[in-house]
Amino acid sequence: MGPVPAGFLQLLALIGALALAHIPLGTYMARVYSSDRHLRVERWIYKGIGVDPDMQMRWTAYLRGVLAFSAVGVLFLYLLQRLQGILPGSLGFSSVEPAQAFNTAASFVTNTNWQSYYGEQTMGHVVQTAGLAVQNFVSAAVGIAVAVALVRGFARSRTGELGNFWADLVRGTTRILVPGAAIAAIVLVACGVIQNFSGIHEVGQFMGGSQQWNGGAVASQEAIKEFGTNGGGYFNANSAHPFENPTPFTNLFEIFLLLVIPFSLTRTFGVLVGSVKQGYAILATMAGIWVGFVALMMWSEFAHHGPALQLAGGAMEGKEVRFGVGSSSIFAVSTTLTSTGAVDSFHSSFTGLGGGIALLGMMLGEIAPGGTGSGLYGMLIMAVIAVFIAGLMVGRTPEYLGKKIGSREIKLAACYILVTPALVLVFTAASTALPTPPHSMLNSGAHGFSEVLYAFTSASNNNGSAFAGLNADTDWYNTTTGLAMILGRFLPMVFVLALAGSLGEQRPVPVTAGTLRTEKPLFAGLLVGAILIVTGLTYFPALALGPLAEGLAS
Repeated sequence: MGPVPAGFLQLLALIGALALAHIPLGTYMARVYSSDRHLRVERWIYKGIGVDPDMQMRWTAYLRGVLAFSAVGVLFLYLLQRLQGILPGSLGFSSVEPAQAFNTAASFVTNTNWQSYYGEQTMGHVVQTAGLAVQNFVSAAVGIAVAVALVRGFARSRTGELGNFWADLVRGTTRILVPGAAIAAIVLVACGVIQNFSGIHEVGQFMGGSQQWNGGAVASQEAIKEFGTNGGGYFNANSAHPFENPTPFTNLFEIFLLLVIPFSLTRTFGVLVGSVKQGYAILATMAGIWVGFVALMMWSEFAHHGPALQLAGGAMEGKEVRFGVGSSSIFAVSTTLTSTGAVDSFHSSFTGLGGGIALLGMMLGEIAPGGTGSGLYGMLIMAVIAVFIAGLMVGRTPEYLGKKIGSREIKLAACYILVTPALVLVFTAASTALPTPPHSMLNSGAHGFSEVLYAFTSASNNNGSAFAGLNADTDWYNTTTGLAMILGRFLPMVFVLALAGSLGEQRPVPVTAGTLRTEKPLFAGLLVGAILIVTGLTYFPALALGPLAEGLAS
């Protein structure tokens, strides 16, 4: 079988698996967040942290919980890295330098998992498991909690209460992420992913010297890395490393893991608002963008020119021969359209247009399907923008799910969509204009600019993947990408929760003949158009200087 048919068969198998999981997982998550029952282990946790899980919170209290919990997480992970040299299980690694420790702490707490270090040469077992792996769980749970709070804002009326952040956080971790990751880890171990706490071993002889490898609890971290759309690899090669991703089956399974919660949350949304058709409209929008991007990526990477690429079956530079062009294209699109950041190939080595597609996927806001929680609330913000545009067209006050979209709501939505582009473009401009940061660029010209643009797009959108070629382990990039990750994560959450509070206080309006039917294909098409237009108007000049210029020149 040729590489092109093989790639499309893998895509069809992946779509089939996601379709099978969509309803049961989405319905289960809706029950998790609407249940009044607390598990015994959850009651222990609530008692330990001293909170009442049944106390309802307004959006300001919910936000304080998100920010306080995340701030403690950053501080704890920073100190854990700084004290690594005196901790057991450090594998002899020294303490992490301050700038890099800050960057890594910000990265994992914000669900970004940007890594400016070699994982197998920097972090010992304690930091990997007690620090990074723990944040993989709780940062994903925070994202889902904020999304559920926004959904409650649409579903509830005449109340500003959005639930309890601590209950949502604990339930998401204990009932969804931990059991799901445990099952996924068992599958990965059975397929050859390592799981141990071994030390450093010297293996083989290479050009007169030996190579050192250390083991680790890789399967358990790999599972939540994908299932929670985190992306940080135990090894520097990430999911291109055979210890993390040994076979084509595990590769496809990991893609499934990083997509299944974001796609299934659309079902959760539909159940919680009392209309599964609304969930299907959001799902159709997400799936349409994702499939379109996969098709474009495959075309750009399979459209080979010259005898070398023809013999290789596509643009194989930077791609794992175990997976080929098709599977690498699916992984690249899936990881950049979610906030995952895991890679099984190196995006800097993709064709100029292929790298631009990966970059554009993040610039959309990672909403197709996006990260755990962040994809859903990002898409719902765009839905608010879309109904506002439709309202302007017909000259009536826009409504969505029975709630009027007035000036307050549209201002909050506008602030949400402006935060990330401002961070990306300002930090990119500073990094190219100042005298020192350009020294980190491996390449010059359009490709070098794309390296910097990709780095800040990845950080600000909480993706975490890298374009490679850029030396990000400098004080400048560790500090600026760290700030971009924190601001890109929590400033949008402020606007999301404020919008949720505003919507929850409203009295629902009845459906009339003039109401836009947001569960229909017409609205899905309008939503796709709004997303592409907003992104294109924002980022086209930067894309023209980078991947478009490189693609047209090649």
